[in-house]
Amino acid sequence: MTLQTTAPATRTRWTAEGGPIAGERILAEETPVALAHDGSTTAVMMATPGDLEDFGLGFSLSEGVVQSADEIRDLEVEVSDLGVEVRMWLTPDRTRDLAARRRHMAGPTGCGLCGVESLAAAARPLRPVPDEAFKVSSADLLAAMAALEGAQSMGRLTRAVHAAGLWRRTAPLLLREDVGRHNALDKLIGATARQSGGPGGGAGGVLLLTSRVSVEMVQKAATLGAPIVCAVSAPTALAVRTAEAAGLTLVGVTRADGFEVFTHPGRVAL
Repeated sequence: MTLQTTAPATRTRWTAEGGPIAGERILAEETPVALAHDGSTTAVMMATPGDLEDFGLGFSLSEGVVQSADEIRDLEVEVSDLGVEVRMWLTPDRTRDLAARRRHMAGPTGCGLCGVESLAAAARPLRPVPDEAFKVSSADLLAAMAALEGAQSMGRLTRAVHAAGLWRRTAPLLLREDVGRHNALDKLIGATARQSGGPGGGAGGVLLLTSRVSVEMVQKAATLGAPIVCAVSAPTALAVRTAEAAGLTLVGVTRADGFEVFTHPGRVAL
């Protein structure tokens, strides 16, 4: 089965001037994607079925299943009528850690352990982001966001997907798209890790987002290692506090004529 990231659909468009007009629109595909480690499913996400190797690696890094790309010794994508399974096989040390983690979370119903574990994961401390010396100008940020918009091939077709991009002065823009904002960022983390060999490959760059910035996006941004996050929408209050603690410069509400800096403004020359 060939995976398609978009599909055509017939539709009727209505305007006040022209009335109803029959036509076609290209839509973004989404399908269940199961992320499995060592034969057991870790998560099932609704995602755009593209760049799935990047998705599996990026999810594993950002969720702490592995600490580096080489801890995944094999990765395969299996397609069925029900959806897609990204199967990852870990190195022996990581396999033991994951098995212990699963046993720890599999307590009796009502014990509260799983809830405590989930809350702890949501509030987990982040590794401080380095690159205090890295700075950009306001013109850099506006140019980077303009480049992101121009590079969103699926976004232009469908108007229904998010994008996450890594902008660096010395490299082409690296971009991934997906119907889910978390998925797009995980795919970008995976793609960056493939280039650099591990997490933190975004150092010396700016993470560009087409979505709002929630705390999970900040947590994943810290895994990427980019010292600056620039988004088109506003962050949540918890995202701001988390970015401040992690040393991330958080920029939001980015438009063609300006933006708002919420944390660590010293990296942006205003």
